[in-house]
Amino acid sequence: MLQGFGGNYAVRATLLGIGLVMLMALPAQAQTVDSSVGRIAATTVVDGLDHPWSISFLPDGRLIVTERSGHIRIVSKNGTLGEPISGMPEIETGGQAGLFDLVLAPDFAQSGRVYFAYSGRSASGAALTVNSATLTVKGDSGALSDQKVLVQVQRGGGLQYGGRIAIAADGNLLITSGDHGERDRAQDFADLAGGMIRIGPDGSVPADNPKPAGWAPELLAKGERNAQGLAIRPGDGAILTVEHGAKGGDELNRIEPGKNYGWPVITYGINYDGQKIGEGTEKAGLEQPLHYWDPSIAPSGLVVYEGALFPAWQGDVVLGALKFQMLVHLKMDGDTVVSEERLFEGQLGRIRDVRIGPDGALYLATDEDNGRILRVAPAQ
Repeated sequence: MLQGFGGNYAVRATLLGIGLVMLMALPAQAQTVDSSVGRIAATTVVDGLDHPWSISFLPDGRLIVTERSGHIRIVSKNGTLGEPISGMPEIETGGQAGLFDLVLAPDFAQSGRVYFAYSGRSASGAALTVNSATLTVKGDSGALSDQKVLVQVQRGGGLQYGGRIAIAADGNLLITSGDHGERDRAQDFADLAGGMIRIGPDGSVPADNPKPAGWAPELLAKGERNAQGLAIRPGDGAILTVEHGAKGGDELNRIEPGKNYGWPVITYGINYDGQKIGEGTEKAGLEQPLHYWDPSIAPSGLVVYEGALFPAWQGDVVLGALKFQMLVHLKMDGDTVVSEERLFEGQLGRIRDVRIGPDGALYLATDEDNGRILRVAPAQ
């Protein structure tokens, strides 16, 4: 049995000890809605971003943001954007390609290590690539050095990269890998596309990876189309993803070692031309989602909430949606979705990322030409 898949508690403990993040005091016009926890407000922290994809927090509480166009930016304490961090690798951009997720190592305050995902050039096109690097922060900018490619999906495809990263309690990296727009690759077990990758922080293969016959050794699970959200549930360490289906069939999955999540053999979606995909919605030996959406909402960015600002949401799933431009709250009872709540529908833009801040607020990134970071908290 695999051990140590709990959440990144070292980073969380550091962040929660900071107290209220400085950015929350910035003046801005708030948008408010009623919710199951009362009136809540979304306030702009910073705008002027080029399709922001991922939010993290530096140990001093400042935001660090990736832009799909290939930049890493730090949001200063007064809410302005620093100059792009230097030392970036060559990144393929255009369409769905670009810079994706970035996470800080648990010992970032001492080591400066970060891990980031992007579309890098492979022998046959842009392919999901994950690097480690040392980030040296200089004021509200900085530089990357000591870079290493940890893993790359061989063969590009130009679409559906996945690109989310999480660090488990055992220090290993979990990485969502999309099917790159070639659906049958999700059932090719020698291929890293269309599943969950698990590697060590140095790119090595953990000894306790499942390794069924014929599987690439870096794989933890297979059969996902394009997982755009990834979270590790506190307490039991469950690995949760949200993935884009085709037309209908977006899914919330609990990922377990050695399991096959079915795409494209089974799905609750259909082709965009209305034609059937695969063999139906279930088949022996293939896993069912915890929840699915039809019509699709294009889920992206996922957290399991823990924090002081929304105590009634403890342990619940909160995610963004690109389609319908909304924040989604799933009330959970273990692995069972009890209810779904849709918030800010059509008001904030395409929600690409959702993170929990050091102050317990939710921070959202909007996937727009003039993208924003928003803070969601109880209305005052």
